[in-house]
Amino acid sequence: MIETKNLTKTFDNFTAVDSLDLKIETGEFFGLLGPNGAGKTTTISLLSTLLLPTKGEILIDGQKLTRNRPDLKRKISVITQEYSMRQDMTMDEIMEYQGRLYFMPRREIKERTEELLEFCDLIKFRKRTVRKLSGGMKRKLMVCRALLTEPEILLLDEPTAGMDALSRRQMWNLLRKLNGKNLTILLTTHYMEEAQNLCSRVALMDHGKLEEINTPSGLIDSLGRYAVDVFSGEETRSSYFNSREEAIAYLSGLSGQASLRETTLEDVFVERAGRHLMPS
Repeated sequence: MIETKNLTKTFDNFTAVDSLDLKIETGEFFGLLGPNGAGKTTTISLLSTLLLPTKGEILIDGQKLTRNRPDLKRKISVITQEYSMRQDMTMDEIMEYQGRLYFMPRREIKERTEELLEFCDLIKFRKRTVRKLSGGMKRKLMVCRALLTEPEILLLDEPTAGMDALSRRQMWNLLRKLNGKNLTILLTTHYMEEAQNLCSRVALMDHGKLEEINTPSGLIDSLGRYAVDVFSGEETRSSYFNSREEAIAYLSGLSGQASLRETTLEDVFVERAGRHLMPS
């Protein structure tokens, strides 16, 4: 379990994370959502000990996480937004280098590499150098590298950024399989469809503060399960309703172009952004 208590990070006069109290259960798929500058990436950096908190603490299974606790740090792996791999190395070389950093026996590195590349459907590309891999393959390789040491917690900072639709769906399937093996996953993403499809709970953040924690379904219900979009010139206005009957009654009274659909988590985000989640 991951728990943060009064977690705060300031840079000079700027507070990036402000008194964050968060609890993520073992085996949970949890999402951090918010506009640019909300504090999501800073939170990931604090949880990975890349940054140290100004105030507060992080607990892993009830024990305080610090840079001096390699036993706790080993439970955590991070996948960043950037492709942080040598371009001239093959998949096998990337995995071996990672294993040596953690002083893993060579035989174990080889066995785990075989297992993970097979699991991620990369085995037939193992001799390719990183520069010859597609964006989706690079992301999968980063997942393999992160899982080499058999972590219990996976921190994902926008793992599908820049992927095409097919590669993104393949990554979703991979992450679901990993979560199905009881791996705790914390995800930050700007793709609301991704959070809605993957996460059991999400936290909305703004300006470093926690706004709300709920299930994607709970957030959608709070806005209204059905949406009616009215198209007027270059503008689209949406209204939300708790029942399909209410939405149809409203739609039948409109003139011009309009459509009925189910509300999404993206609608919730856009509505919140328009009210009080706007970045400064």
